[in-house]
Amino acid sequence: MSPEVRTHVNMKPYRRALALPGLRSLLVVAVLARIPLTATGVTLTFHVVFDLDRGYGAAGLVGAAVTVGAAIGGPILGRLVDQRGLRPVLVLTGIAEAIFWSTAPTLPYPVLLPAAFVAGSLALPIFSVVRQSIAALVPEDQRRPAYALDSMSVELSFMIGPALAVALVTAISAQTTMYLVGGGIVAAGIALWLVNPPIREATTGEPSGPAQRVPRRQWLTPRLLAVLALSTAATLVLGGTDVAVVAVLRASGEVGWTGAVLAIWAVASLAGGFAYGAVHRSFSPLALTAALALCTIPVGLGGAHWWLLCLALIPAGALCAPTIAASSDAVSRLVPPQVRGEAMGLHGSAVTVGIAIGAPLAGAVIDASSPAWGFVVTGALGALVTVVVLPIELRRRRAAATVPPPVEADLTPAAR
Repeated sequence: MSPEVRTHVNMKPYRRALALPGLRSLLVVAVLARIPLTATGVTLTFHVVFDLDRGYGAAGLVGAAVTVGAAIGGPILGRLVDQRGLRPVLVLTGIAEAIFWSTAPTLPYPVLLPAAFVAGSLALPIFSVVRQSIAALVPEDQRRPAYALDSMSVELSFMIGPALAVALVTAISAQTTMYLVGGGIVAAGIALWLVNPPIREATTGEPSGPAQRVPRRQWLTPRLLAVLALSTAATLVLGGTDVAVVAVLRASGEVGWTGAVLAIWAVASLAGGFAYGAVHRSFSPLALTAALALCTIPVGLGGAHWWLLCLALIPAGALCAPTIAASSDAVSRLVPPQVRGEAMGLHGSAVTVGIAIGAPLAGAVIDASSPAWGFVVTGALGALVTVVVLPIELRRRRAAATVPPPVEADLTPAAR
């Protein structure tokens, strides 16, 4: 690496962010707390298939019930966090999680299905709360590396959680694994309750205390809606990629390499997230989502051999964590602190909806044509969303160019 590159990609942004009080402990709790949450999908699938002797379609319905519930409940829980504070919401969702996971292994399927919807709507809001707390703990000029660290921690959780669940189901049973996952989720809620990270912090210039009511029309702007649409598009591409990778390897007779290919994809995402937080310039969610979508379209061309598929996935993989981090950062900047919980809940719902659409869409396309088209269609749909929201970004840039900010707004504290 040349000296010039070293000056632009270094650890200084991360050191500055991690030196902020409370951020390091928040990120550690976030990684550990998200692991059982990322294991819920595969655990429920194994329980429905093995313990209840139902098909994968029935298991998919349970997963869909959780997803729909989470998409609906996320913004509502976020608004409760804004209005009532974090700890009451953690108590509510912790009790709901404890009830569901302690009873779900014994529920018949017709009861499990609606119970999964209720559990999804009252799921522990760790993802959105952590992102809301980062905005409270970290000044705006340091949020990019902080959200990059958060995005990398999400990637680590998804690397560990599902694999650990599969190992436990194989070694013990699906039913026992459900109890363990539920216990882990309740423990995560207790840990977050004890840490009690701030949701609005006076040291960053944000008002503390109960949130003042801010009408949605004042903050649910076209630009925020555009960021939410981009978040959905990005995770739609990721959900489609997940399914298409398995289909391509199965078609080529190399399904045994699925774990290795997905691991390379995840490592590329971690590397991209690290680089995104370390460089000294920002990238818009629009540009990153467009790049992710366009890099995904040709991935299927590498499906002849598993190692070619790995190479084809690296560019798109390197854009996964940066895209999610950029969208989280954008949401934190676009809304008043008083409604940031609800806004982060909407962002979480957008991410959830994208994954929920992308996987079955890719599956339907693959069934109707060939595995490579799973990448093409989901990537093209993601690119189409970026084209649709492009006028909003262009209007914003034109407005920013014609109305320059006051001189003082550009001064750093040192300059003042």
